[in-house]
Amino acid sequence: MRWPWHRAVRMSTSAQPRFLPSATDGIAFEAVYTITWRPLWRVPPNVEEAVRTAVHATAAETAARLGASDVPAAQDAINAALGQLPRRAANYCLLNVYTALSLPSAAQELLAQQAADKQRINRLRFLKDHLYDHPDLVVLDQLEHHPPGALGDDHVAELQRLARLICSCDRWWFPLLQQWEQVGQGFTDIERRQQAMLVLSDSLKALNGGSLPDSIPTADMSVSGEASGRAHP
Repeated sequence: MRWPWHRAVRMSTSAQPRFLPSATDGIAFEAVYTITWRPLWRVPPNVEEAVRTAVHATAAETAARLGASDVPAAQDAINAALGQLPRRAANYCLLNVYTALSLPSAAQELLAQQAADKQRINRLRFLKDHLYDHPDLVVLDQLEHHPPGALGDDHVAELQRLARLICSCDRWWFPLLQQWEQVGQGFTDIERRQQAMLVLSDSLKALNGGSLPDSIPTADMSVSGEASGRAHP
């Protein structure tokens, strides 16, 4: 029912989508507003702009706290916030407001790429935690990704050799290199650092009766003393 002193109800829709920030870096929402409102008597001519500004400010404040990965949930949250706006303002009465949210095509592509990158990082971390700590799984992983008989005996033997090499590096050369780095910190000359490595290698040979243990591969004595962390062939 419209009382005689009420002015006609007006509806404002977005001619163009408005951008709303999101909590996801580099991605913004697109919002299309549908606003139903009634002006009061003797109001300035730009009252519609005031309505749009108030709605957009509330939507932007809410959207900035929302991730862009779930657009329907973000739309529901924004509409819930818009539903809490005061019904009566200085120059108008807000009857109803609704926003339809979407993502630009470029943002959708960026979001898909970020999701793919995250999955790849998670897979690499999984492989590092398992294949690195259990090198025999390297062989099984390769066999699993190839049909039976696709890998020749030489290839399988090379994979098995690589797994043994990784294990031997963990048991022997990694601790040895750690000791060498600690000794090498006392030398500023690269040649003396390499000599320190040779001294440690000779000591290991002496402990084994004049030769390196069979499970230890020949190390490259030119390894830089600046290297840190595990070094696998």
